Amino acid sequence: MVKVFLIVVGLVGAAVAYGGWRMVDAGFGAIGEPGRIERLVATTVRNLAVGRQARSLTNPVELTGEALADARAHFADHCASCHANDGSGDTELGRGMWPPAPDMRLPATQDLTDGQLFWIIEHGVRFTGMPGWTTGTPEGETASWQLVHFIRRLPSLTVAEIEEMEALNPRSIAEVQQRLVEEAFLAGEDPPVFDTGATHQH
Repeated sequence: MVKVFLIVVGLVGAAVAYGGWRMVDAGFGAIGEPGRIERLVATTVRNLAVGRQARSLTNPVELTGEALADARAHFADHCASCHANDGSGDTELGRGMWPPAPDMRLPATQDLTDGQLFWIIEHGVRFTGMPGWTTGTPEGETASWQLVHFIRRLPSLTVAEIEEMEALNPRSIAEVQQRLVEEAFLAGEDPPVFDTGATHQH
């Protein structure tokens, strides 16, 4: 029995050592698809990060069309740059993180309790790209609970809802300037001239 135990311990030790060597050999960059062990570690960190008491919290915000609309606009403006409007995480920022932004339509997110989702939104998760968004105010908590409702909605978002969110996504300066040029052209006006700052002296 002792001999079998020592063999098992030796095999496990060898596997851990090999996995560690592979990770060190490959480096710890954020680019690339995480392996099974890395995903397990990331999921474990997330689960350990959530306070135990938070898991049993219930959503005090009533699920209404207005609450969902507010959350949809909030998500489009604050969250979609990493998580995408549809919650897939398929954005340049989301793909470039380690671990990558999760597909929140899948069970790994949808199976979390409302309290866990709320806690993650408010407090973030260490060692990931997820920051904490708490404002320390009742209004901020209400917004986070509304987002929980919206996250539950992600697997069944409609095309119309996604299109509405696209209009609310943050725009780069270049995109805003291009839109203003197009609007001026359609109105038959001279295009606006933008100060690029190239002539400023420092």
